[in-house]
Parts: sequence; structure tokens; C-alpha cells
Amino acid sequence: MSALPRPGINLIEPYVPGATKALNGQKAVKLSSNETPFGPSPNAIEAYLKASGELHLYPEGSAAGLREAIAGLYGLDAARIVCGCGSDEIFHLLAQAYLNPGDEVIFSEHAFLVYPIVTKAACAVPRIAPEKNLTADIDAMLDLANEKTKIVFLANPNNPTGTYVPSSEVRRLRKELPEETLLVIDAAYAEYVRRNDYDTGIDMVDSHDNVIMTRTFSKVYGLAALRLGWAYCPAEVADVLNRIRGPFNTSQPAQMAGIKALKDHAFTQKAIDHNDIWLSWLRAELGALGLETTQSVGNFVLIRFPETPGRTAADANAYLSNHGYILRDVTNYGLPHSLRMTVGLVEHNRGVIDCLKNFLGQDDGKG
Repeated sequence: MSALPRPGINLIEPYVPGATKALNGQKAVKLSSNETPFGPSPNAIEAYLKASGELHLYPEGSAAGLREAIAGLYGLDAARIVCGCGSDEIFHLLAQAYLNPGDEVIFSEHAFLVYPIVTKAACAVPRIAPEKNLTADIDAMLDLANEKTKIVFLANPNNPTGTYVPSSEVRRLRKELPEETLLVIDAAYAEYVRRNDYDTGIDMVDSHDNVIMTRTFSKVYGLAALRLGWAYCPAEVADVLNRIRGPFNTSQPAQMAGIKALKDHAFTQKAIDHNDIWLSWLRAELGALGLETTQSVGNFVLIRFPETPGRTAADANAYLSNHGYILRDVTNYGLPHSLRMTVGLVEHNRGVIDCLKNFLGQDDGKG
């Protein structure tokens, strides 16, 4: 070809999402993508359907109504909120705006796979910090920081491990980074976290001009198919992102559904309460089967399997799939001995445990 892509493009390993079909092709319960088992609020669905009557019209370009709804919920300045086609687009925009070839980007060892994608697309250099106990290690991240470091991505909680870094450590990271380095706190699972030493980073954005927090409507709000996310930024960063984002980067149906989802507090709380109960239950049941799990604070759990032939993560994945349950193979996250499971409905959670009892030969005859 005469036309060649930028050098970093060919180094990218394309993102592979969680499986959607069972190995045998039959209908299965999908627990591979951290989607809420309750789906979206009925109010959000109603708003989406209502908006479908005006599909011939362009959306409101700045997502003003949605930004005002977000600002009202969290007490933020709407002018400093930027909405995107999922938080993924925000990451791409930040990389496009702030990275030059040869710049460096730091993220942790088992972090979200979009971070290396946006880094390489900008011809920048990924610097991967080893984790400690499958948790981001702030000292290891700081050891990599230098004058070339332009962005640090911190998923908090992290996907696929579900672990988090306490707010004191996040603040230490920001304090010890070079002032010209952007710290991007990806808080996609923040709504699920119930820890006193955790915060989303909003106060840090208000206090510093080099911190950005991103959020998504894909998880607790159940709007993954609509691709809707947002960032809270310093005013200067928001101005930059608004200069380069697409003029109509979020659809009107998505904006309307997002507004209604934010306002249905009872529905959101129902999803959070369900997760609190069943995440703990799953970890206890998996532990009783002799399977190790991370101390996840998200809506999923990372399960480590033995390396014994016939009992490996790959073996378990195939067995579960053939019995109608789809979990996430996380080999591409550098975790070949583990599977990630989304917290599902009651019958789904019990079904996976019963299936794993059979797989491991521990069926008590009640499954």
C-alpha cells in the first residue's frame, strides 16, 4: 500500500470483548462483560423510545441536558463535564490531545486494555507498572515516572481484578507526579464501591489542574448498548476535549436515557444492594470450593483456577460454556489462570456455583 498508518497503529492488539455465545452455540447466560443483571431503568427505556420519534434530527451537540443532570447529582460545574461515546472515547481524546510520539503513558500490569490501545495509537510508549497482590502499586507507578510521562491511567477499581487503591494513595500518586503529567482516574465501577477509604477523585479534580475523572453509564445504569460516558475535568482540559471531539458524539436517545437513568435513584440502589449481597456470597461459595478470588469491590469477581490438567481456567471456561454460562477469559489481561465472572441474577449466581461443583467433582447431590 502507498498509504501507511502511523507507526504505533500496527503495534496495537485489537480489543476483544467478552464472549456472547456459548461454545455449543446454544443460548447462554452472559456473565462476561460486567453488565448489570437488571438492565436499565424502565424510565430510561421510556425516554429512549420517546426519542426514537426524532431520529431525523441531530442531537444537542454539547449534551447540555445530560451534563446538567450529572452536575446536579454530584454538585459539579456542568461546563467542566465532557460527554463521550463511552469513557473509551474520552481516553482516545485525551491521548489525541496530549500525547506526542515518544511520550510515555503509565498504567498498571493488569489494567483496562483500552489504555495501551490509545497510547500506541498516538505513537506514545506504554510503561507498565507491576502490581502487588493484583492491585495497582503506587510506588511502582512512581518509579516509572519521568519528564517523558504525559498521562497516568489509574482504573479505580480496576478491571478485571476488582481491586482498588485507597484515596490516600491516589493523592500521594498525584502529589509525586510531575505537574505536567495528567492523572486520569477511571472510576467506571465507583457506584458499587462500599469502602470508607475510597473516593472517586472528584475533589482532586476540583483541587488540581492535572487530574481528570471518567465515569460510564455502561455498568450500574445498564446503558452499555448506548455507549455513553463522561469526564469531569479542569476547565482547560474540558476546553481542549471539546475542541477535538465529534460535534455530535453522543446520540439524543442516549442523552435522554442517561438523564432518566441518573434520576431513578431507587432502581440504581436496587442494583447496588443486590451486588453487595451476591458479590459476598459468590466469594464465599467459590472459597468453599477451594478457588481463590480477589477482594473485588466491583460488580464482578476474578476467580483463579489450579494449573492441574482438567481443572484449569480454560477447562472450566469450556465446561461452563457448554452448560450455558459465559464467563470472561482474561488471558489477554495477562491472567491465563483466571476467569472473571459478573454478578448475575440469583439463579445465575447459584447456577454457576452448582456447575463449578460438578466441574470440580464436589457436587453434594443438591445441584
